[in-house]
Amino acid sequence: MSAPFDVAQLSAAYADRSPQDILKLAFEHFGDDLWISFSGAEDVVLLDMAWKLNKNVRVFTLDTGRLHSETYRFIEQVREHYSLPIEILSPDAKLLEPLVKEKGLFSFYRDGHGECCGIRKIEPLRRKLATVSAWATGQRRDQSPGTRSSVPVIEADMTFGSQSHPLIKFNPLSKMTSEEVWGYIRMLEIPYNSLHERGFISIGCEPCTRPVLPNQHEREGRWWWEEATHKECGLHAGNLIAKG
Repeated sequence: MSAPFDVAQLSAAYADRSPQDILKLAFEHFGDDLWISFSGAEDVVLLDMAWKLNKNVRVFTLDTGRLHSETYRFIEQVREHYSLPIEILSPDAKLLEPLVKEKGLFSFYRDGHGECCGIRKIEPLRRKLATVSAWATGQRRDQSPGTRSSVPVIEADMTFGSQSHPLIKFNPLSKMTSEEVWGYIRMLEIPYNSLHERGFISIGCEPCTRPVLPNQHEREGRWWWEEATHKECGLHAGNLIAKG
């Protein structure tokens, strides 16, 4: 890190700056210790912007073991398009196997998605973020009016960070709309997940994601059997705290 990082001051100063300016700031302060979180959905825009600033940008993605085949193909397409290694994080078998043995492969339909997401997503992410100082996500305010409407462009990550291990989280696309994101994708002809052409907007695990109908919000396609207020898997749990 090149200088002390004042989260509150910089978040205010960069609140209306472009995503590229926010990424430049992130690279200036954290360099190769900044990691881009790539989910296999439309946050490929974040990866594209970061890659244009740093051809050696570090990227990771979560492989829950339950993704659509189209998502796996898309991840590989992105890897080849940008000639970038993508670190794939997998669940800990010692945690996953007992869950499947005891409750089967679809317990989330009965018990809610929290336990499964905790093992398949949260634990691998926590393991990764314990080794870095900063990460950037593609989350946007318009993705979920209930939980993401106040997402700041820069924040101290209190979900995966701590006083002994400060972690800075950048959300450069925070203020971009879905329309702007897709305008970027179409204009620059960058890769995107083919599921988007079949009505999928917010893409997660195959059993927990479905296409949305006209006039439905994109997050209504995720965990549709649960209350709308619960539609965060825990990767961005700070959003629920902020809204609480």
